[in-house]
Amino acid sequence: MSTPPPYPFRSRREIHSGERKVYSDAELHEQHASQDATATPAQGTDLRGGPSRDEAVAPVRETAQGERTLPSFDEVTDTGATPRVSGAALRQRSAAQGAESPSETTGMRSRRLASERRAARKRKRRRRVRSFFIIVLVLGLLAGASYVAYDQLFNSSTTASDDFPGPGTGSVEVTIVENSSGRDIGQRLVDAGVVKSVGAFVRQFEKTPASMSIRPGTYRLKQQMSAAGALAGLLDETNRVDSTITITSGQKMSEVKKRIVDIMGVTEEQVDAAFADTEAIGLPSEAGGNAEGWLLPGSYEVSEDDTPTTVIARMVKGTVDELDRLGVAPADRQTVLIKASIVDGEMNIDKYMPMVARVIENRLADTNGETKGYLGMDSTVLYGVGKTNGVPDQADLDNDNPYNTRLHAGLPPTPIGQPSEKAIKAVLNPAEGNWLYFVTVNLDTGETLFASTLEEQEKNREQFKAYCSANPKVCTAS
Repeated sequence: MSTPPPYPFRSRREIHSGERKVYSDAELHEQHASQDATATPAQGTDLRGGPSRDEAVAPVRETAQGERTLPSFDEVTDTGATPRVSGAALRQRSAAQGAESPSETTGMRSRRLASERRAARKRKRRRRVRSFFIIVLVLGLLAGASYVAYDQLFNSSTTASDDFPGPGTGSVEVTIVENSSGRDIGQRLVDAGVVKSVGAFVRQFEKTPASMSIRPGTYRLKQQMSAAGALAGLLDETNRVDSTITITSGQKMSEVKKRIVDIMGVTEEQVDAAFADTEAIGLPSEAGGNAEGWLLPGSYEVSEDDTPTTVIARMVKGTVDELDRLGVAPADRQTVLIKASIVDGEMNIDKYMPMVARVIENRLADTNGETKGYLGMDSTVLYGVGKTNGVPDQADLDNDNPYNTRLHAGLPPTPIGQPSEKAIKAVLNPAEGNWLYFVTVNLDTGETLFASTLEEQEKNREQFKAYCSANPKVCTAS
């Protein structure tokens, strides 16, 4: 590395600070002498005789107190040599730079300031984001609190204005029909004077899960009840007035008439007059004016607006709709109902119903055989004498009436009860077999034996006689 020229160069610090440094000839001479004395070709010099890049010795400076110090960055730069300093000197220099010593260059300071400005902008953006979310949170809390306060104020004022305080006075009956909504029920209660407004009842209805269990029917409540009290009254079964007319499979029309009288509080004459008005109840002409067998089994809720005619009309319509659904032609309706009523009268066990239906068909066709076309069914005999169950005695068997199928061949003139859907389906699809007889040998279990000949039937009847001997009360007709 070439030696510095014999004239002075100003350092960067001098340039920036405006100071002027003066180099004496003695100082230059001492520097050159020191370099020549310490550097050897084997140690600290390159092949050209100058100090190596890695081991160039930095010039030292002695202070006025005799201390030797390292030169500044600018002084080293002016020499053209790469400084090699100790760790202590590096720490000392870092400390001086951290204190923003005058030796810091403009470029270094600019980069530091730019970095500080970027950091400041990031901090500012973070503060803005935090502030935004805090504002949103506060606004949300304020909105929620305002809504709660408004809702409480509104509900309290509404409750006070559209609801009775309760508990109510007097007594009134209200009928709830099937598939009624909370608003439908509320309107009926308002019309009856039970609650003050539909809205008050609907609020109670919607917040009470048990509301969905309210059954159709007539309820005895008070007038001017609170909405909560009215709802509780509808959920209490003790307030429910018995207003249901139930028809079971095989039930006779005479039993249905008595049920209508008891539930609706009408007279027998009124019920008979309703059945006689076949047009008003919608009875088809093929029924021949007799509604027996045309009253669909099921439960019928009776409202305060109902009459015997309207209730009977619903029963008849149910049967017509059922026959249409099962594909029974109008001309065949009466015949199907008669056969099905006999199946229900003879058998209450599902698996035997198609077999009994087959026996009916075989006997009606056996006009020249053992049965001569006589059904010989005990159920028809009992119906003819006004009995509903048991086994007919000899007097019943000898009673000559159109329903005594032991004395009269073919079908009876009308159904002998209200047939079930299962019995109707059994008539439409009877089992395959050549049976002409059957007998239930155990009235407790319903066990039934079927036979194709009279000889087989007599053997089976012996088992039935043994059962009746052991259970005389069960076998007695009533």
